[in-house]
Amino acid sequence: MNITVLAVGKLKEKYWRDAVAEYSKRLGRFCRLTVTEIKESRLPSNPSPADEDAVKAAEGRDILERIRPADYVITLEISGRSFSSEELARHMEKLSVSGKSSVVFVIGGSLGLSGEVSSRADLKLSFSAMTFPHQMMRVILLEQIYRSFKIINNEAYHK
Repeated sequence: MNITVLAVGKLKEKYWRDAVAEYSKRLGRFCRLTVTEIKESRLPSNPSPADEDAVKAAEGRDILERIRPADYVITLEISGRSFSSEELARHMEKLSVSGKSSVVFVIGGSLGLSGEVSSRADLKLSFSAMTFPHQMMRVILLEQIYRSFKIINNEAYHK
């Protein structure tokens, strides 16, 4: 399975980059992982709602340019569907069995996702009703993908 994580913004702190590198290494035995950073659009000081919409639209265009028609797209959204770790693992396994060989996870920027990106999603996934920094969310997502593969393969890790 090919898994792509499209994430708006760069990982600035070394500890986030180290965590992503660790989970990327671990995932290497289960899938082909690509993590692509999307340039974060700049907001003016004291942005208007129109400024915020323009930023989301620009980031959304950059995200959509990297998604192919055959990709199964999972967006991370507060209002999305919640899964337990086991349910996410079962969903990933069903995708694999049904021939969905390319899964794209999308993490928006600080303002969230454009409506166009959200509309493209095959699944809108929520990790919590709480808001997390998108840098942290990248690590949490990779950990849960790794946990899913461990569950699917009946390997010790998930308890």
